[in-house]
Amino acid sequence: MSRRRIIAGNWKMNKTPSEAVELVETLKNLVKNDDVDVVYCVPAIDICPVAEAIKGSNVQLGAQNFYIEDKGAYTGEISAPMLKDAGVKYIIIGHSERRDIFGENDILINKKVKKAFEAGLSPILCCGESLELREAGVYADWIKRQIKWDLTGLSADQVKNLVIAYEPIWAIGTGKTATADQAEEVCKLIRDYIAELYDAATAEEVRIQYGGSMNAANAAELLDKPDIDGGLIGGASLKPDFGQIVNA
Repeated sequence: MSRRRIIAGNWKMNKTPSEAVELVETLKNLVKNDDVDVVYCVPAIDICPVAEAIKGSNVQLGAQNFYIEDKGAYTGEISAPMLKDAGVKYIIIGHSERRDIFGENDILINKKVKKAFEAGLSPILCCGESLELREAGVYADWIKRQIKWDLTGLSADQVKNLVIAYEPIWAIGTGKTATADQAEEVCKLIRDYIAELYDAATAEEVRIQYGGSMNAANAAELLDKPDIDGGLIGGASLKPDFGQIVNA
């Protein structure tokens, strides 16, 4: 089967609301591609203005974080139903920055994945290894462990509808990129492990992105690999270059 490509921009903590609208306008004609799902995962404060700015375009809206309860006394947090109501379709879960800086563990990430599905959001579930784990040669076991924990209790149909983003932590924002072969090796490993946990049909349908310093120069080579179905793009998603990645 042919999986539909998905290119998602993770804006991280960048762009004020007015700057966000300006960026949407800059990218509008550059990201036109009806054969690709294009997603902007924007800061919470930008969600409403960006939802308005992308109307009538091929771009879909994503968010970067939420809390596992629907409402209540959780000062500073946003719920999945709030995001859904604001027009969000995709939600990044388990990004290495959430894991490392904010202490999110796989038990919480699993709860978030379940809550996202309950609210009608599509998770972009991140996994990946540090430089130490890669150099120690244990990255495969580490990534399998993350996947097993994070998908605990999910049905095959749910897994078919999520996106998994492989992000080698050593290649995020460092300018280092896994070679296309390194990226393909791990994306294939993830797909094979999904087949082991579920079945071949589920593994064949799940979309797997690469998310480590993908840019206009290396996107085509990475996206040409059979098990890489898209990219989770950081810094390059804030520039006109993002259009070249979408159309790579």
